[in-house]
Amino acid sequence: MQLDYEQKIKQLEKANRILQKKLERSESLRIALEETNEKKEALFLKVIDELRDSQKTLEEQSRDLEETLKKLRAMQSKLVESEKMSALGVLVAGIAHEINNPVNFIYGNINYVTQYAEEILELLKCYQEYYPNPVITIADKIKKIDLEFIKKDFVQVLQSMEIGSQRISEIVRSLRTFSRLDEAELKKVNIHEGIDSTLMILQNRLNSQLGCLEVIIIKEYGNLPRVECYAGKLNQVLINIISNAIDALEQKLNYSQHTYSKTNGLATLQTATFTPTIKITTELINNWVSIRISDNGIGIDEKTTQQIFNPFFTTKPVGKGTGLGLSISYQIIVETHQGQLECQSIPGVGTEFMIMIPLQRL
Repeated sequence: MQLDYEQKIKQLEKANRILQKKLERSESLRIALEETNEKKEALFLKVIDELRDSQKTLEEQSRDLEETLKKLRAMQSKLVESEKMSALGVLVAGIAHEINNPVNFIYGNINYVTQYAEEILELLKCYQEYYPNPVITIADKIKKIDLEFIKKDFVQVLQSMEIGSQRISEIVRSLRTFSRLDEAELKKVNIHEGIDSTLMILQNRLNSQLGCLEVIIIKEYGNLPRVECYAGKLNQVLINIISNAIDALEQKLNYSQHTYSKTNGLATLQTATFTPTIKITTELINNWVSIRISDNGIGIDEKTTQQIFNPFFTTKPVGKGTGLGLSISYQIIVETHQGQLECQSIPGVGTEFMIMIPLQRL
């Protein structure tokens, strides 16, 4: 009996050891499984983080690509505009050269023609004094051609021809100054000549675009030395800004006329008292040349003012503006000339652009 009991105890102890080993193996397997799960979870979280980082990087690259494409588009458009201006300069210079030669020939000979005409009229006067009663044939001819009128009008015609040819010479000179093909590089120039040539180029718009109202140009030129700049590019800036000023004056006049149609005569007084004016002021400020161009046009609000130098931004109707004029102007002044271009405007009152360029290259 005792022996059976001991045998059973041994069997139980053996079974317990076997069970203990199984439990230890199960625990090891459980720990290993937990570690595997933790590794899988950590790996899964790592993959998720990497995917998030990749998504963020992709979004940043997409934004950079979009911004780069926008810059490339703006640069391409600016290059096209620059090429247009360059081609225009070549065309203008060629026309000016071709016109200049015959105009000089005409203008140079008008003085001789005037002198000859005066001498012929003086000779005719002598004939009339010494032969006051010509034969009937000559008397009829004098009456038919109205000799007295011809004598008065002949000199006036020659004077008007002289004034006209002089005007053409001034226009040709302005065209040559505006194109500045010989000044594509950095060179010291007279800023006022560039402004005057730009106004001459825009004379047609200044005189005829506002109906019966002529744009008043006020020049307040300071005593400026010759300025080191890219004259052709600077003239491009001037024509952009002054053209915009004319547009603003037109818009204000159109607004007044539109108000007139709605208020039964209210705009009559507004139009009568509105004098379209562009004022150009130059001065030297601590070795910086200041050019201020202001108008009393429609004006623009602050939100628009903050965007006007952005490429492709325009407030003009489709087909009337590319949105590149002021953007190119900003690039020419700020980047090319290391200067400043600022705009201040009050809606309904007017706008002023201020150009600041160093007297000499920095």
